[in-house]
Amino acid sequence: MKINSAQKQILMVLKMKGAQPASVLAKELDMTNEGARLHLVKLADDGLVISENLSKGVGRPKVLFSLSDEGNKQFPDTHADLTIQLLNSVKELLGEAALDKLIEAREIKTTNNYLQQVEKSDDLESKLDTLVKLRSDEGYMAEWEKDQNDYFFIENHCPICAAATSCQGFCRAELNTFSKVLGDKVEIERVEHIVKGTRRCTYKVTPV
Repeated sequence: MKINSAQKQILMVLKMKGAQPASVLAKELDMTNEGARLHLVKLADDGLVISENLSKGVGRPKVLFSLSDEGNKQFPDTHADLTIQLLNSVKELLGEAALDKLIEAREIKTTNNYLQQVEKSDDLESKLDTLVKLRSDEGYMAEWEKDQNDYFFIENHCPICAAATSCQGFCRAELNTFSKVLGDKVEIERVEHIVKGTRRCTYKVTPV
């Protein structure tokens, strides 16, 4: 299938923001509503987006568009098959303890790297800015938001999803890393988790 640049932008917006009506997508891409609908029809025909009717009170239901499973595959899971094969080989040949050591070594290396990058950040928001850049450079499509006193660190994509699904030690290690990087003046809790079926991974960060 051939996807043009506008359709790629639509897929990106749906990946980052979740289900959206055609009017919002049109505004995001600076095009007419009809132009957005035409692109969405093509993407739906290709099996990359799906639509659902959302009824709220009286009036016509709102049509929301979101990525299908095939659409999500446009954002690759890095070397998924090879990674799973390697993980299974480590467990079979060396045992679960060896896999735990590999994950721990990865966690230590990642944590030390991130700590070096945030050492000049003197407040939480600066640390979150740095963490967003680091994780986005690694393919996690990260961002952060603030809601009253709480912050939400969001990863809209997981480039190691197959590995994390096969061995959730990776997810525990990442949560440990974020906790150490953001410091002991915050509490951090994962409130959305891709491997449990949500659209993204979200971490609630609360200053204490």
